[in-house]
Amino acid sequence: MTQKSPDRDTTIEDIHATRRRIAEKFGHDLAAIVEDARKRQAASGHEIWRPKPKPSAASPSS
Repeated sequence: MTQKSPDRDTTIEDIHATRRRIAEKFGHDLAAIVEDARKRQAASGHEIWRPKPKPSAASPSS
């Protein structure tokens, strides 16, 4: 087992490496990245969590 340096967070490094791989795969085109994510999300069959809308500031809360 390797020792992990206390000042080094490999999880964050892994996140950044994954972000770079995805960006390179789609030529840094954000629209293409989002479209791919939506397609994979729809194909997964998993329920998508959506937050409840916040109450409007115009409506009274009484």
